[in-house]
Amino acid sequence: MINITLPDGTVKKIEKGTTSMDVAKSISEGLARNVLAAEVNGEVWDLNREINEDVTLNLLSFKDKGGKSTFWHSSAHLMAEAFEAYYPGIKLAIGPPIENGFYYDIDFGSYEISEKDLVKIEQKMLELAREKNEFIRKDISKNDAIAYFKEKGDEYKLELLQDLEDGSITFYTQGNFTDLCRGPHIPHTGHIKAVKLMNIAGAYWRGDENNKQLTRIYGVSFLKNKELTEYLALLEEAKKRDHRKLGKELELFTFSERVGSGLPLWLPKGAALRDRLIDFMKKAQTSTGYLPVATPHIGHKDLYVCSGHYDKYGEDSFQPINTPNEGEEFLLKPMNCPHHCEIFKASPKSYKDLPVRYAEFGTVYRYEQSGELHGLTRVRGFTQDDAHIFCRQDQLENEFKKVIDLVLYVFKALDFIDFVVQVSLRDKENRAKYIGSDENWEKAEAAIIKAAQDKGLKTVIEYGEAAFYGPKLDFMVKDALNRSWQLGTIQVDYNLPERFELEYTGSDNKKHRPVMIHRAPFGSLERFVALLIEHTAGKFPLWLNPEQCIVLPISEKFNEYGVEVLNLLKNYDIRGLVDERNEKIGRKIRDAEVKKIPFMLIIGEKEFANNQVSVRQQGKGDLGTFSLDEFAKIIQKEIEEKLIQFEQ
Repeated sequence: MINITLPDGTVKKIEKGTTSMDVAKSISEGLARNVLAAEVNGEVWDLNREINEDVTLNLLSFKDKGGKSTFWHSSAHLMAEAFEAYYPGIKLAIGPPIENGFYYDIDFGSYEISEKDLVKIEQKMLELAREKNEFIRKDISKNDAIAYFKEKGDEYKLELLQDLEDGSITFYTQGNFTDLCRGPHIPHTGHIKAVKLMNIAGAYWRGDENNKQLTRIYGVSFLKNKELTEYLALLEEAKKRDHRKLGKELELFTFSERVGSGLPLWLPKGAALRDRLIDFMKKAQTSTGYLPVATPHIGHKDLYVCSGHYDKYGEDSFQPINTPNEGEEFLLKPMNCPHHCEIFKASPKSYKDLPVRYAEFGTVYRYEQSGELHGLTRVRGFTQDDAHIFCRQDQLENEFKKVIDLVLYVFKALDFIDFVVQVSLRDKENRAKYIGSDENWEKAEAAIIKAAQDKGLKTVIEYGEAAFYGPKLDFMVKDALNRSWQLGTIQVDYNLPERFELEYTGSDNKKHRPVMIHRAPFGSLERFVALLIEHTAGKFPLWLNPEQCIVLPISEKFNEYGVEVLNLLKNYDIRGLVDERNEKIGRKIRDAEVKKIPFMLIIGEKEFANNQVSVRQQGKGDLGTFSLDEFAKIIQKEIEEKLIQFEQ
């Protein structure tokens, strides 16, 4: 007998050779119907693979990341089978699952394929799915695998086989389709009940533009038609909320080919919003002991060689800037941390001086391939709300908690309420790739876990995901469309203090290395604003909105009073504008709604006579007639409820 340990700690004794599906059936028939794959000792397996030793076992459904990924992987195989049925002789490259669905790269040869052909492929996939064909795994020798694909005439699979070792090669077969694949897969095709092939794109074989361009077919699939309908509705909503579309409509930012791809230009309203975010963070940082610093946009190549960033970003980044001095090279700054290390090193430090917290809104530059640029989320120049804390080992846990508090404050002020925290630790087995002593790592990992637990955070632990220089916390936020974004990161670093030979004098009068913490609650301002636009659909929190109100005179006769109202509101620190156009009031209200302006102040004869405004709130309609003082109190109350002062 062998032992399997379930996620709740329950230990079950089973016979050697038992499968995960057998275990599922022993728990309940309902579970067995819904389970798609199994996580065995952290690795996702087919449900019908035999278990022959003591393991930890987690049964995966479509709700689990591993279950969903397996489902979409199997759907890619089903799509390939459907394409082969209609287009015999096509050559298949790779067909992996992705974050939202799957794709397959295909060489169609002389066949022509267009969007209208996808409907018949969807129908064929569902026809094949109803056959409930099992996904059968088979170990195969390298020679036999090569012989199979030579006979089939598929050079892409033959090229993939060159990189595989004999004894590690597996085929998967369902129905009349066999593919080179390491798996895992769902038990049978019958689980796939709803399919939508999304679009057709081009993709170079192995991502190399010197290779042949293949046809990439994207798709998504679900267990129920209802789930597909909901997903497609979500996509439509995402199009409406696309930050590139709303950013243009709200006049926040633009791009110019003349300036350069991936280099955003902030328009006045966007710059005002950006500045408000910066001021918000600076105020919180100042109240908790952060010291402002400023560093240049370039640095000597030797700085980034010392930090290790040249090895990481050098070849794929912007090319060095050469000066008239022979051999002297500068680089656009890829990270702020090396500069902050030099600031720390500029003067002697005692243990009494620690922790030292340096903060900077520093712009950094990294070269992204043009095909990877995407609005504000993938750019070549971006500003980080970067801070680096230099502390003693015994201060690490407390400093971590303080940074967590700051991140939670940011999330609360901006209505991000659904998030999990990923605790990224060392690989359990392979410790060779990490620097620093085991003792320091163990202390750091324990400190991070305890800090997260003490703060009551919902966490997932990922082994092997730590940076080589230290463990970290990543905050994964879900937006209004239930999409996950990584926001905010806190990283422990033993590497840079070592590389830069940073020191402080301890209480024992000896030299010691400080521990370094990297933190950026926003991540980058560009990406954060993109998320904020899509999360709020452009309806920003009142304290942040570039325009909190708009004065709408019902005719040109009241424009002068409108300007007077706006000037008086400025005394209450209320931001707005006056719509002085010669348009009907209905048109002005509609235009203000499109611009997502929170409050509309309508003025006519009655309001002018009584020194009042009629207030209309976006999404709520008419609120009534108020004096300016009363209206100001409405604004201030809403802001005060959201924007509480940060305290520790």
